[in-house]
Amino acid sequence: MFEFRINQVVSLKNDLLSGLTVALALVPEAVAFAFVAGVDPLVGLYAAFMVGLITACIGGRPGMISGATGALAVVMVTLVAVHGVEYLFVAVILMGILQITAGLLKLGKFIRIVPYPVMLGFVNGLAIVIFLAQLRQFGDDNKSGWLSDTFLENSIIDVAWLQGSDLYLLLGLVLVTMLIIHYLPRLTTMLPSSLVAIGAVTGLVWGFDLDTKVVGDVASISGGLPTFHLPVAPLSFDTLLIVLPYSIILAAIGLIESLLTLRLIDEITETRGHGNQECIGQGVANTVTGFFGGMGGCAMIGQSMINVNSGGRGRLSGISAALFLLLFILIASPLIEQIPLAALIGVMFIVVIGTFEWSSFRIIGKVPVSDALILITVSAVTVITDLAFAVIVGVIISALVFSWEHAKYIRIESREDHKGSTVYAVTGPLFFGSVASFLERFDPKMDNDDVVIDFARSRVADHSGLEAIDSLAERYENAGKKLHLVHLSQDCRRLLTRAGNLVEVNVIEDPKYFVAKDSVG
Repeated sequence: MFEFRINQVVSLKNDLLSGLTVALALVPEAVAFAFVAGVDPLVGLYAAFMVGLITACIGGRPGMISGATGALAVVMVTLVAVHGVEYLFVAVILMGILQITAGLLKLGKFIRIVPYPVMLGFVNGLAIVIFLAQLRQFGDDNKSGWLSDTFLENSIIDVAWLQGSDLYLLLGLVLVTMLIIHYLPRLTTMLPSSLVAIGAVTGLVWGFDLDTKVVGDVASISGGLPTFHLPVAPLSFDTLLIVLPYSIILAAIGLIESLLTLRLIDEITETRGHGNQECIGQGVANTVTGFFGGMGGCAMIGQSMINVNSGGRGRLSGISAALFLLLFILIASPLIEQIPLAALIGVMFIVVIGTFEWSSFRIIGKVPVSDALILITVSAVTVITDLAFAVIVGVIISALVFSWEHAKYIRIESREDHKGSTVYAVTGPLFFGSVASFLERFDPKMDNDDVVIDFARSRVADHSGLEAIDSLAERYENAGKKLHLVHLSQDCRRLLTRAGNLVEVNVIEDPKYFVAKDSVG
């Protein structure tokens, strides 16, 4: 029903107005994630401002929005609770340094190995997480949740729901917001529909003096400029041991979420971002943020989708979002705190509907069972744990499925040539999954004294394959027969040392293999 109508035109007006819309949506998100991490709301707001500004200026994906995120906040909470917020700042600085290193080593290109089912699972899982995060706003803060005394107590769905007119009013305002966002573009695209919806619902609440939750009920966003701050933590090896595990996890989650969001925005806008540059941009942003009292951050899929939907395409959209957020903190906090949460919830619900890949339900019965399993698993693990773990699980399952399937494809045909040699032609990859089938096809006792194995239609893919060849060479040597390997690739020949003089390689006809170049990272 609801779909994003993507405006492909880059313009100053679109960037500025979409930046304002994004800034309004950033406020409750940054505050909420600060509470999740156990830090002051301004720590989250400063992170949203600085990370958003720096990545917009030097990152690899114009139009993508970065800031404080829930995926990072859930990792930070233990560090803050046990060691304090100053250790968090150290961890964020180290996190940034690790991300810069990843960019300089051009590791951003490896995001291309993430299979499409994992990408779908990532998008669907984050859409569900964003949706569940909004449910907190439908709760009564003075009551305990309905899942008390269960393992889900205090979870994201443990909400003490509002009752009666309060609930109906909130739902009504959310629905009005969503309808405006959906139908306004059919009438005019002069202004972002999300911004108009926020303004209209705010005017409705003020005009009729409706009693509903506003941003100020969550937290005060008033503050000054972020100031340079050296973390008050001992400069010692013990401190490094404390923060390093957290920094590695934060850096990994931040880069995975940022690079996958970059891929998503690439597909939507039909343009190309630069993964390695984004790694460096995220790293610089987090390093600076740690020195200015921010909790760090990464790309935000929800706000990025709002920006794209509102027409934001250039770097100015992210820069203006960050500067508008700073303006809210410095001078406009009394006004921003009066915006109804219902308007912002409605905006995020539209983001959820536009982000979720509804085509998943249509294709899930048509794709291989393994792909369907991966999609569902990644979505579920994203919701239950965190993004990085979910993507790693998805990639591992995909790799195992790939290995299992390709282990079936190795085929070996034997014949006798005019010289009286037994010739085996191997078709398919030789790797850990196929070595057992490979070794079963040879019988040194029955073969002629001279044996040739032709790898023209095969490739030795890993060390298990090399070990299998060495084992086969030893079997033929023990049988008193000579083994020749022809058309073996150059990289395999370099590694095949244990076979020694038993191996004869045809150099002239060796196939050559190419790998992805760093220049496209």
